[in-house]
Amino acid sequence: MHQYVLMGALIVVMVVVLVAAIVLHKAFKTIIQVTMPELEQQIQAEKHIERPTLKEKVKKGVAKIMGLRPLSEEEDLVIDHAYDGIKELDNPTPAWFMGLFYVTIAFGIGYLVFYYVFDGPNQEQEYEQEMLMAENQRKAFLETQANSVDENSVEIDVSVETLSEGKAIFSQNCMACHGAAGEGGIGPNLTDDYWLHGGTIKHVFKTIKYGVPDKGMIAWEQQLSPVQIAQVANYILSIHGTNPANAKAPQGELVEQTKATTEQAE
Repeated sequence: MHQYVLMGALIVVMVVVLVAAIVLHKAFKTIIQVTMPELEQQIQAEKHIERPTLKEKVKKGVAKIMGLRPLSEEEDLVIDHAYDGIKELDNPTPAWFMGLFYVTIAFGIGYLVFYYVFDGPNQEQEYEQEMLMAENQRKAFLETQANSVDENSVEIDVSVETLSEGKAIFSQNCMACHGAAGEGGIGPNLTDDYWLHGGTIKHVFKTIKYGVPDKGMIAWEQQLSPVQIAQVANYILSIHGTNPANAKAPQGELVEQTKATTEQAE
């Protein structure tokens, strides 16, 4: 309630002050007309002076910036010497050129202070920072793309990081059925040339992703991300031909192209 009262009082005061200002303005105007009629006439005369149009103002501003002078003033610019009848005009440097010149001086001073007084980053440091930023962006992009991989787009990846991650996933989830070295156990041997569901990277990825429910292998797409499935699939192909001890007898069909595929992985 007090706030509304104060606000109302403030509005009333402002209105009173505005009315008083208007009254005083009219009073002073009347006094000037009575006591100084010549000043009033001068004010009225100035009101009737024709003011330049916007186009004329723009034209005048452009001429000033470009350093242009009308031909009527050319005689005032002639220098008091001539060569073979050729006269020279003393045209001032255009304002735009001088402005640009002063900007370069200011930039140079700022550059000097920033890089040599406050020890700003030099070109090599800026290059390293930008390369680090680009690498972080590349990794972030690859991470987003990696999780979009499926059995149609997966490809062989023989990088140490991928095979290392794939081995860790295999040891944690697949070793119980396929053996520590992929020699087979409850599940088939993963190191020979025989495959039950295809031996390419796409076949292996698909088998891991959807599983083989009829033979007791679960679908891993709920437990592993697409990139993790790709990593373990690449690891399985990398152990082809290792001939571990106590290897299980071959199962499935001979897949000749597996050798070429795993040789790429190796």
